[in-house]
Formats: sequence, C-alpha cells, structure tokens
Amino acid sequence: MSRKKPRKLDRAERYNCRELSQLQFNLRVVEQGADKRTPVLERLRFLCIASRNLDEFFEVRVAALRQLVKYGGESESGEGLTAREILREISAQARAVVRHQYRLLQRSVLTALRARGICFLRRHEWNRAQRKWIRQYFRDNIFPILSPLGLDSRHPFPRVQNKSLNFMVKLAGRDAYGRAAEYAVVTAPRALPRIVRLPAEVCPKGADNYVFLSSIIHDNVQDLFPGLRIKGCHQFRVTMDSNLFVDDEEVESLCDVLAGVLPERQYGEAVRLEVVNDCPRDIIRFLQDEYQLDDDSVYEVNGPVNLYRLMTFPEMIDRPDLRYPPYRPQERPGRAKGAPSIFELLDQRDLLLHHPFDSFDWTVRFLREAAADPAVVAIKQTIYRTGLESELASILEAAARAGYVL
Repeated sequence: MSRKKPRKLDRAERYNCRELSQLQFNLRVVEQGADKRTPVLERLRFLCIASRNLDEFFEVRVAALRQLVKYGGESESGEGLTAREILREISAQARAVVRHQYRLLQRSVLTALRARGICFLRRHEWNRAQRKWIRQYFRDNIFPILSPLGLDSRHPFPRVQNKSLNFMVKLAGRDAYGRAAEYAVVTAPRALPRIVRLPAEVCPKGADNYVFLSSIIHDNVQDLFPGLRIKGCHQFRVTMDSNLFVDDEEVESLCDVLAGVLPERQYGEAVRLEVVNDCPRDIIRFLQDEYQLDDDSVYEVNGPVNLYRLMTFPEMIDRPDLRYPPYRPQERPGRAKGAPSIFELLDQRDLLLHHPFDSFDWTVRFLREAAADPAVVAIKQTIYRTGLESELASILEAAARAGYVL
C-alpha cells in the first residue's frame, strides 16, 4: 500500500497576498461601474463604493504594513513577500485601480449623465447668471464658516482631519498687516455639501445642473485673502492611520479607552496623499515633506479627491429610470405582521430568513422583542456596518440600559 507524500504547506506559491487580493477585489467593484447595462446612477454608486473601500484599505491594511516597516518587521509573509515589497506592489496596483476609476468617472459615467440632461458643470462652463448665483451662494453659505490659515514661522502647518477636503493656496504679495505670504491652507468643513444644485432660473430649460463644492471655493478663494494675489489653489486630501490598538490585559474600561483614543484617530500618521492631477510639483513636495510621505504614497486624481462624497448624489435626483428598480422583500406565508411573537412562532417551528429576499422587518422585530423580554438574559450579535441612524443600534442601546449582557 503506497502512501501519498504530504503536501508542503510552506511553499509561497500556494498563497495569495491578502492585501493584493483585496485590491483585486476592489478592481472588480470598479469594473461594475464600466458595465453599460447597469443604470448610470448605479454605476456611479459602484465607483463611490470603491472609493470608500480604498479609504478603509489604506487606513487599516496599508497603515499596518507601514508600521511593520517602521519598526523593523521585515520578515517574509506566507506568500514570500516582505512588508516593504507588499507596499511597493500596493502602490503600483492601487495607482492603476484609481486611474481606471477616474477614467470611468470622467469619460463614461459623467458623460452618460450629461447625455441625459444631468450635468456637472466645470468653472469654464458657467454662464454669467450661474456665476453670479454661485458667488452669492459662496458669500451666504460658505465664506462665513471657512477659516483660512496662512503659513509662516508663527503659524505652522495645521492638523487637518483624516480624509477631509483641503486646499493648498499659493499666494503672492503682502496682507493688510504688511506680512508677506507664500502658502495658506483652507479646509472645507464636513457640514458643507460637496455637490450644489443650481436653481432652474439660471439653467437652460430642461437642464439639471450641478457644481462641486471644490469648484465654488476655487472660483471664490480670492475673497479669503484680500490684498494678496492667488497664484494657485489645489485640492488635497490625506488618509491617516486609523488602527486601534487596545491591550486587553491592561484595560479596565474599554469605554474609557475608546473615549480617549477615537478623537485622535482623525489625526493619525499619514499613509496616503491625494492631489488633483494639475497640482504643481512644488506644492506636492511641500505636502510630502509635511506628512513625511514618499512618492509611492502620492496619488494624483482627475476629479474630486473624495469620490465617496458623491454617494448621496443619486438620491438628489428624481430619475427612477437611471437607478435599479426598487426591490420589495417578500413576506412569506405564515409570517404576517399580525402573527404571534417571534418566540411563540419559534416554539412551534424553525424559521429561515434569507436576506435580502425576505423582509428584514422580522429580524428587527426579533431583536426588539428580545430587548423587551425579561426572560432574555443576554443578546449576542455581530453587526458589520450600520448607517448613521441605525434601528438595530438603538434597540441594542436600550437593551444595554436595561441591563442585558451584550
């Protein structure tokens, strides 16, 4: 009787690098935005989802690899690559994904929207009436909450928030106090909408026109620096290390630790710099020096530096023909809303819910009944991601206040 030789599990070719595999997955998400059989607003959503995925990828996976390199963790991984080699390959592949993503945005998705009467107007396309309206909008809604910061020996480079929209402004001349100025930073507060819809009275009949917040600020940035000459205004965005490390053995209150750590996640170590593709090299070098980033960490994009902020755009448009038809989950026989409690039904038989095809109302109802039932002693649940207003989170919060083990 012959015996097979055991397979060697330490051979590098048997393994895929998880970071590079994750990038390939994100490329497939971007490719969904290329499928012209998909409604155009859904194609835009796919590009936005890819942008969010890349943000999380850099905040966590790339940040962890950079820490390994920084502290000398250069041993080979299972697939035979060091952290430094993986970072180098990530830079090449992520750059290709981003180029493809923005090429689809500019040459396919925005073009398809324009063909259907939905236009993102560039500054050179604004007519006189539109420019006048935009200027007044800037004066009324944007100018009062911007806080430009000139950079000099007494005003060092500011701490900008993770993934915030910022502008590097190049200046010439002297301000009202006689001080020479070369650079300034302008940060757009997150409360400002990234897309502004132009009113019908300043648009051609039947046109649905929009402008980016970045275009509005760029066109009116002179108002922020009276007496100075604007030599350039360029968007930039910094992604920062958002990893959380908590030593379970030394932590007495996880809540207290997170309360102290979470605010600082907005100002971690920089891992990626995004700039518009017309940004001058001296500005890029200046930002690289401030954030201590090499060339592999700089990404030049042809469009807004944060595509994910366009995720809400489809909801601004009443065009069901440009979206997937709404899907209504089914209520299976015997599961009508007027049926007995979930627990009574479970006493009678098992229930199988298949989401999203079955209504999620039953899952919410199950959790709500559990949180209100004095016989329940613990609720064990993993929630991957929630919205800003989550009914599940509200129910779990109420259960925790009632003393349940979560």
